[in-house]
Amino acid sequence: MSSIHNVAIIGAGLSGLTLALALHKQSIPCTIYEARSAPLDIGGAIMLSPNALRILDTLGIYDRIRADGYDFDELHFRSVSNEPVDVYEFGGTEKYGYRGMRIYRHILISQLSALVQEFNIPIQYNRKLQEIVSETPTSVTWSFADGTTETVTCLVGADGIHSRVRKYLYPDLEPLFTSMMGVTAAVSTANLQVPDGYQLPVTIMNPQHGAFVIAPQKKDGSEVLIGRQKRAPELDRAGWNALMNDTDWCVDFLREAADEFPEIVQNAVSDISPSKINLWPFYVVPKLERWNSEHSRVVILGDAAHAIPPTSGQGVNQAFEDVYTYSLILAKLDESSLDKTLKAWQRGRQERVDKILELNGQIDKRRMPTQGVLDKVETGGKFDLGWLYKADFEAMVKEWLHKDTC
Repeated sequence: MSSIHNVAIIGAGLSGLTLALALHKQSIPCTIYEARSAPLDIGGAIMLSPNALRILDTLGIYDRIRADGYDFDELHFRSVSNEPVDVYEFGGTEKYGYRGMRIYRHILISQLSALVQEFNIPIQYNRKLQEIVSETPTSVTWSFADGTTETVTCLVGADGIHSRVRKYLYPDLEPLFTSMMGVTAAVSTANLQVPDGYQLPVTIMNPQHGAFVIAPQKKDGSEVLIGRQKRAPELDRAGWNALMNDTDWCVDFLREAADEFPEIVQNAVSDISPSKINLWPFYVVPKLERWNSEHSRVVILGDAAHAIPPTSGQGVNQAFEDVYTYSLILAKLDESSLDKTLKAWQRGRQERVDKILELNGQIDKRRMPTQGVLDKVETGGKFDLGWLYKADFEAMVKEWLHKDTC
């Protein structure tokens, strides 16, 4: 049995809530602290692949969200002349045990929050972490914005790419802006007039104007996300908020050069509601030497610890892998092995993240137009994704710990 007596989780987003359920399954007490006054009820749809859905199933969430998710098996890629050029597997019941799923973030957060409450796992809202005050070999103490303090055995930063917990480990580190931003909107699928046999989700690649994404959401696929990316200078938080609230600019960007895309794109941008627009800048975290503090009482994971570009759709899926394997690690350690065990966990997780980044590079290479031929994209057959989608996390953790003792 774990010697960890209580864990503080900073952040009640997807990673924090899932971690709480994973720790509860291992009989490790925890409390979630969230700076906001209530659960998040915003955000577009996310894509969940079989590796993450297996975790959510183990934790009792999968059956609660199935009725609200859009199931699919493949992501399709087309040229600017609307010819199929590539397919990327994202799930499949027979092959991987689960189909891929697109589901609204707020729906998943709602179900995670409900199950956390059913298990009587405490969530404290309006509790913004100010700073970590002190750390000993057995505990960590931190303060809140209201001046109060708490002390626990371990504190986990599941507070995203702009993590305040990470500041304790890396005081001078700031997320790096990639000089890219994305704009998306939700529109009715009926507007698209999808031709018979036309497969979605699809990314249409235009060498001059970038890619245009169309991805169904809602269980019946009656709504799609449309989206584009562009290079942009970095803004401060107020600047990004102002740009996101400039819905006329966002709509104009989505419609820019639409006549140089296939007709389905022109249809998709014909009727965009300003209330269903989202904009986000792309930031990354440089590869970190360690995810835990000197005494291993403070840990970061998910977006706070690593950044995974969206190419393979693995950002949130790898965050779920982080939290689930962390819970398995904690359940297997004693006080004397905490630092050693966390290092084994990070090495194992970093190897897997590095493999995802390698996959991203392979996908990007295949998506690039052939040099000198603007409407031709190289293909190379299907990727071998069994290592990603069919992962046995319990066996994986045992292997990490075994390697560490050899």
